[in-house]
Amino acid sequence: MDELIAGIAGFAGDAECLVLGLTGSVASGKSTLARKFADGLAAEAHVETVSTDGFLRPNAYLNERGLLLRKGFPETYDFDAMATAIAGVRGGAAVFPSYSHDTFDIVPDEAREITSPDILLLEGLGFRVPSVPRGADQPDLLIYLDATEDDLVFWYAERFVRLWRAAADDPTSFYAQWLHMSEDELRAFAVQVWQNINLPNLHEHILPIRAHADVVLRKDRDHNVTLAADRLGLF
Repeated sequence: MDELIAGIAGFAGDAECLVLGLTGSVASGKSTLARKFADGLAAEAHVETVSTDGFLRPNAYLNERGLLLRKGFPETYDFDAMATAIAGVRGGAAVFPSYSHDTFDIVPDEAREITSPDILLLEGLGFRVPSVPRGADQPDLLIYLDATEDDLVFWYAERFVRLWRAAADDPTSFYAQWLHMSEDELRAFAVQVWQNINLPNLHEHILPIRAHADVVLRKDRDHNVTLAADRLGLF
């Protein structure tokens, strides 16, 4: 991990604002890895971490268009807003909306204004194959976090169960609607959701980005992260 962090710091160099994109499948551990990167870089740079989940369309919008069960697919993101925010932060300041995994929706009151970071770490879905050369509204460096499908569905079910358990003390949680289920029933339901929604999204829209990412990292079941591809020679 230290070598990865040093490589990112070296790539940032004297850039006014390095926009680092971190993507990969649902449940691959992007948020956790982003926090590790941010913690490691904090001693040398002003780092801000933002999730692309904030650029998902609100549930009301998705419901009206029959897209709620497609959440995470390209058509559920506001790409114009994300591009504007990325370009804006390079110029000094931009507003990044917030998202809650508890309510499964945008949280309008928690939008963040981010001003002049040395590194903006943008993690999540909603990335597209980068153009050549990169535009001002695209990440300067794109990292893909890879894992096997068996590990991904295992981690997805574990996260689903964790949020379901937490919902027992929070009736406003999106996951409270499944409190009537047993844990075995819930795990089976989570696997079904994975197979019907997240797996097609992975195959159709997320995996194709891997071949175009600047860096590919591989994560195993024990959460060890190793370098799989380095197309820029950073590490």
